[in-house]
Amino acid sequence: MTDPTDAKTITMTDDTTSGESGAGAPRASLPSRGTSLGELSQHDGPTAIVTNAAPGISVTGLQAYYGSGHAIKDVSIEYAPNKVTAMIGPSGSGKSTVLRCLNRMHEEIPGARAEGSVLLDDADIYGSSVDVVAVRRAIGMVFQKPNPFPTMSIFDNVAAGLKLNGIRGVDLKERVEKSLRGASLWEEVKDRLSEPGIGLSGGQQQRLCIARTIAVEPQVILMDEPCSALDPIATLKIEELIDDLKQRFTIVIVTHNMQQAARVADTTAFFLAGELIEHAPTNSVFTNPSDSRTEEYVTGKFG
Repeated sequence: MTDPTDAKTITMTDDTTSGESGAGAPRASLPSRGTSLGELSQHDGPTAIVTNAAPGISVTGLQAYYGSGHAIKDVSIEYAPNKVTAMIGPSGSGKSTVLRCLNRMHEEIPGARAEGSVLLDDADIYGSSVDVVAVRRAIGMVFQKPNPFPTMSIFDNVAAGLKLNGIRGVDLKERVEKSLRGASLWEEVKDRLSEPGIGLSGGQQQRLCIARTIAVEPQVILMDEPCSALDPIATLKIEELIDDLKQRFTIVIVTHNMQQAARVADTTAFFLAGELIEHAPTNSVFTNPSDSRTEEYVTGKFG
């Protein structure tokens, strides 16, 4: 998937509502159009309590099209809360398209559309009254190629979503530090926060983008080949980070690296020609797949 170059687009995929806890955002229904961020952040009573429980995503009958091309064919899948789900399959199998459908980025492509039900908790993100921007705040995206804002400092990269959305009542310094610590980057950059984010190494830039995503506390994090451009050491750091982040967020990752899926994912879904072939605990998919096509793929007979 090609990452956006437009700053507005990137911000939309990384932002969500505010919250002071280190956990994900409050498990509330997605707002309708016209609901302000201020209204979302003003909770009273028990509903204001934020725990480490993240919502899951339930997909039913997903169909996705590029013009007249039928790319995703009747996919139904459950992404479990606080778990890592890996989506694997050969190029063109539809896994990145499914990922983009999970936060409605697919429809930003000219001529593309999607049908079906995608529930974040009990809220259908494709409902007619749901605010698309709110969907993309609740379900953050980390792209294949690190995309820090090139003209911004390390500090401002992390704080960008909070500032651009006018989220108030947040101590920026505290939130930036917490997010950088959450992305396992604080110790490496704490003395250079005013330096350009683009000056970091590739692996550090990707962790900076992860920090930017979690700074606004989404409920779900989508990752599209987050390690494909990184060296093995940087990849290991990202994988360790993913294991830590699932304590706070639900994570869905697309990867071509089956060894990576085996290392980081609780469950793995195999896609082929726009169809979901199999979704099961990762160990089962790799050692005892239920479909012969899955076995052929994981053993390297095609793909």
